[in-house]
Amino acid sequence: MHLTINMIKLLYVPLICVLIIVSSVIMGKTPNVILTVITALLLILSVMLDRKYTWLKYIQFIPLGAFHYSSHLNWCILLYYITTINVIEHKTRHRDTTLIALLLILQYTFIRLSYVPLTTYNMLVSIFDVITALVTVLFFHVILRSESEKRRLKVKNEYLTNYDALTGFNNYSGYIKTVQHHIELNRGFQFVLFDISNVATKNFEDILVSFSRKLIEHFPNHLGACRYAGDNFGIMLSPREQMDVLEICENSGIKVTSSITHFPEEGSDFQDLIHIGEERILEMKQGNRNKRQEEQLRSEKMQMVGQLAAGMAHEIRNPLTSIQGFIQLSKKSGYNIEPWYDVIMSEITRVGELTVEFLQFSKPHESHMKAEVMAKCMAKVYSLCESEVTSYGHILEMESSDEDIMVIMDRDKIIQVLINLIRNAFQAMEQAGHIHFILSREGEMAVIQVCDNGKGIPQSEISKIFDPFYTTKEEGTGLGLSLCSKIIEDHDGYISVESEVGSGTVFTVKLPMYPANS
Repeated sequence: MHLTINMIKLLYVPLICVLIIVSSVIMGKTPNVILTVITALLLILSVMLDRKYTWLKYIQFIPLGAFHYSSHLNWCILLYYITTINVIEHKTRHRDTTLIALLLILQYTFIRLSYVPLTTYNMLVSIFDVITALVTVLFFHVILRSESEKRRLKVKNEYLTNYDALTGFNNYSGYIKTVQHHIELNRGFQFVLFDISNVATKNFEDILVSFSRKLIEHFPNHLGACRYAGDNFGIMLSPREQMDVLEICENSGIKVTSSITHFPEEGSDFQDLIHIGEERILEMKQGNRNKRQEEQLRSEKMQMVGQLAAGMAHEIRNPLTSIQGFIQLSKKSGYNIEPWYDVIMSEITRVGELTVEFLQFSKPHESHMKAEVMAKCMAKVYSLCESEVTSYGHILEMESSDEDIMVIMDRDKIIQVLINLIRNAFQAMEQAGHIHFILSREGEMAVIQVCDNGKGIPQSEISKIFDPFYTTKEEGTGLGLSLCSKIIEDHDGYISVESEVGSGTVFTVKLPMYPANS
């Protein structure tokens, strides 16, 4: 806008002045040609120099009025409009601009009326000139405001296109331009990426702002910085800049994964650099994730070892205490242990059983895995358990909806699990009942269910039944179901239980089927 007004002044004011002088002389209007020429030169000179000496703007009305008076031509009104706009171009308040326009147009009117007769026409023309001046000022304001709004929107759009409103850093698009500029200059730099995606969502925006300030604080001389993809930051540093990621992370209180890529040694363009950087961050995050999982697994194993050790010590202490008591009693009877022989032997047998089951539970799983037909495995379990179940007065029924289901398994271990589940079922039934032994498929899983109509398990106990040494049987070790759970987990399957007191219990084992039959 400023450039346009200046061009109008420099191009048209001299031209208009020359036209008025020539026309005034030809029409015999000017009373003094020399004065007209001198005032015109003074006006043109003030217009040419007013950008350097701004005070000239505010006295241009003097040579303008003198030129108008000496030329005696109404065409000078165009010079008044140009002078008005020149004076008010930096003013925004209507009151100031309207006052300046009125004063200049009044000067024009008084000078005009000094050389024309005071007729009704000339008076009405003077009023029209005043209105025209006010309308010109109004239009100037409209145009000025429109241009200002365009500039503001352009700046805003450029900011939104290239910058992140939250942190003030470049966004992805703006950062590409910054990096490409340095690549075109062929200047070496470090391309550093930070990933903070593992922070909590609470106050996430505050964390982003805080971290961006930490980056600026640590790298005030950075070549460019950006935030992209929500929670990733990139910063461009000179090759000599030293970076201590640990210090940044400790001071910010945020867990950060970072990577550094060097231009031009490791990448020739932006895509190469960011691809290498993000690949390194993914590798670091995967390594950190694996490390955390290993630590968690180690912690869980140690916790389980502690529970097993405590439970084993407790379970073994009970029969040993009984044996010790009987030995002390036998001392008083001349070491005659015959009255307590059966009890002592039963306690020793119990210690032996505990030891065997504990060893089975704790020793590493030996792999004898191969594809087996699940129905044949269940038929073996049925043949082993049927007579025992019948001796308790119960009925064992086996159902199989798919005889071709195959599973990669250690056959003996799975048989051990299923026998244990069936024994638990018939031992839980106080009266004659039914046990259903069912095979089906569910998606890619083989499903084996052992259902009984016994007394059921209270909901308060269901969550504990797979814990080591938890048992409701008087002579149970509490390791049976724990061992079953471990075996099924070793086969990449899982075991669950549903029960309702008074209605019965359903144990469900799910194992991944052999791919050829899935």
